[in-house]
Amino acid sequence: MLRFDAGRLEDWLAHLESLHPSAIDMGLGRVAQVRDALGLKPAFPILTVGGTNGKGSVCAMLSSILRAAGYRVGTYTSPHLLHYNERVMIDLAPASDAALVESFRAVEAARGEISLTYFEFGTLAALQQFVAAEVDVAVLEVGLGGRLDAVNAFEPDVAAVVSVGLDHQSYLGDTREAIGFEKAGIFRAGKPAFCADPQPPQSLLDHASAIGADLRLIGRDFGFQKQNEDRQWMAWSKGSVHRHALPFPALRGDYQLGNAALALAMLDGVQDRLPVALGDIKRGLIEVEWPARFQVLPGRPAVVLDVGHNPHAARVLRAGLDQMGFFPTTHAVFGMMADKDIAGVVACLADRIDIWHVAAPALPRAATAESVGEIIDQCAAGTQVKCYPTVAQAWQGACKSASENDRILAFGSFYTVAEVMAARESRT
Repeated sequence: MLRFDAGRLEDWLAHLESLHPSAIDMGLGRVAQVRDALGLKPAFPILTVGGTNGKGSVCAMLSSILRAAGYRVGTYTSPHLLHYNERVMIDLAPASDAALVESFRAVEAARGEISLTYFEFGTLAALQQFVAAEVDVAVLEVGLGGRLDAVNAFEPDVAAVVSVGLDHQSYLGDTREAIGFEKAGIFRAGKPAFCADPQPPQSLLDHASAIGADLRLIGRDFGFQKQNEDRQWMAWSKGSVHRHALPFPALRGDYQLGNAALALAMLDGVQDRLPVALGDIKRGLIEVEWPARFQVLPGRPAVVLDVGHNPHAARVLRAGLDQMGFFPTTHAVFGMMADKDIAGVVACLADRIDIWHVAAPALPRAATAESVGEIIDQCAAGTQVKCYPTVAQAWQGACKSASENDRILAFGSFYTVAEVMAARESRT
């Protein structure tokens, strides 16, 4: 019997956190049992996207294009920034508290004595909601790895790995080969499988071959090319018509062209069930939104929000910063989790940041401001570092220090950016 107000979303989320002894427990057995107890057998196509970085952007583009084409789209991503509802979207709108509560009730009733992690419970609830809402297609973002991630309990019609980098090494392995194998676990025999990493690990290639997946690689089977100075580009895919004069995605950064090319190639892989027109693609690219992925806010000083939290993401962020032009001073509001490669991230951006405003996000896994400050001193000697008790205070400190011609960059973790966004909201 539930010992809380079963009508309140916040009480359900607290309940989810208490169900399992560990936040992460890799494996599909528990999820499959509850899936079957719920009778979850989606009849709609499923597009599954994994990878170290970029998977959220690809999911956003897929969903935006499919919605522009008139399909009813369910999108499941994680983590959220400000509200849990952001994880479960139908037709690009966050699920309501009431709808989430109903899905949580259904999972709770079906699980019996089976213990589920927070993410497993949420994944099952999202798919239950998509089935109940009778969506035409579901776009699912892998949470961690791929092979043993809860999302992988649902059969994809098309699967893609955006990139393979070193992250979550305590769960996935400490080499690209080990991580590549885990991410390739979302591929299926005889189904289109895509990889947009320009140097895919051999383990990914071998696994796709071993199971008989229809593997398609960027640069060999699909790709993109800038066309002219009017910010247009061309996407190509073997066996399909080349698409010319495409608008740049609304998501900033030239690296997003690779993500967009992958999204279009994935759509080609299901064109028999989900045809989209060129106009739908253009509209979807222009209208796509994905907060805090190199998001540049209007106004002065310039503010950039980016959830990048590993060296691969930091290199992409560096390239994006370089495309922005000159700023006298760049301030960073920075905080990371203690289990991440803090030194690797700092080293990537050390010569692009003038003043670091450091704080620990409000959760146990966060590295202390003092420990992060010491790493910055080691990796970026001579750079000014200021430590604060909270991320909100670090944000306020950066705002007070920056002139209107400067730039403020908030990054290092989803949690850091979320706390900055909350601090900005509280002042508006």
